[in-house]
Amino acid sequence: MKPFFRADHIGSLLRPPEVFAAREAFARGEIDGARLRSVEDAAIRGVVAGQERAGLQVITDGEFRRENWYADFIGRLGGVEIRAAEQNPAFAHDAGNAVHYVPKNVVTSAPLRRPEPILVRDFAFLAGTTERTAKVTIPSPSRLHFHGGRNVVSRAVYPDIEDFFADVVRAYRAEIADLEAAGCRYIQIDDPLFSYFISERMRAEVVANGERPEDRLLRYVQLINDCIAERRADTAIGIHVCRGNARSAWIAEGGYERIAEQLFGALHNDHFLLEYDDDRSGDFAPLRFMPRDKRVVLGLVTSKRGELEERDTLLRRVEEATKYVAIENLAISPQCGFASVVEGNIITPEDQWAKLRLVVETARAIWPV
Repeated sequence: MKPFFRADHIGSLLRPPEVFAAREAFARGEIDGARLRSVEDAAIRGVVAGQERAGLQVITDGEFRRENWYADFIGRLGGVEIRAAEQNPAFAHDAGNAVHYVPKNVVTSAPLRRPEPILVRDFAFLAGTTERTAKVTIPSPSRLHFHGGRNVVSRAVYPDIEDFFADVVRAYRAEIADLEAAGCRYIQIDDPLFSYFISERMRAEVVANGERPEDRLLRYVQLINDCIAERRADTAIGIHVCRGNARSAWIAEGGYERIAEQLFGALHNDHFLLEYDDDRSGDFAPLRFMPRDKRVVLGLVTSKRGELEERDTLLRRVEEATKYVAIENLAISPQCGFASVVEGNIITPEDQWAKLRLVVETARAIWPV
């Protein structure tokens, strides 16, 4: 059986103070990389124990070694630069949240390659800290292209954009194969950019790049399918779709209806982890396009705010979703990570753990075995 958990979580967790302090000391040149990693190791052991106490059977390292959800992975690909944003759309924020976050730009200026395994060492350490299933999260390959499209991929290096996509596929296939060789059987691909095709504002960015949003969406679906095509038969690929998550802010809004048929029906993954924590995500009706052999993790618990959801409300919402997806193919989770960027969402550690315990308790009430 491929890994699938009734109580899942997206991956990133609030960093403890000692990790912040060590990162700052490393940036100032006061400690070396080995010392930073030692601090991270200790913090990861602690956060693994916290997940186990919460009752989770799927464990991550909290992304404690990362600056944000994508940059530490994509930034290690050869030929890729991550630059400060000038025109990248800013995140919107919830009421009462004055934090302003602007994502950086990714530019491919030389032949794209993967000079070495990126997450294998991190996975091996995580797997050695727990008897439970260790999950690895990787950013979608679409993050290399969306903001800018053809304009952020060197025409001198890649006069044919399909050659660029082919190099992306080679890099991702190699990383997945190396993770599998190390024992990883649950890989989550984080793709908030799929939700951008819901938003008129973000679709306008694609049009400004000279493309039809429908065409680019289908190209991204094919890109991911190509990246995961050679995975082992017992490796689960989950694809997480949210609407942006940084410092409790968001970037897109709207239900899945606009993309559901192309997304749910055409991707060759095993399950989806979908944002469903508030009205910005719309209703469950688009799940009618979900193939019967695909599973869905409903992100019903918000990671953006500290208020704890009512279990009865979660139970009712899962029941609503069964109109479109069989109960045996459902699970629940928070809608996104608690710290997609290193500073984390505006929520306390106590709130974070309470929400994770609630996910576990609710899942046990629905699926007791």
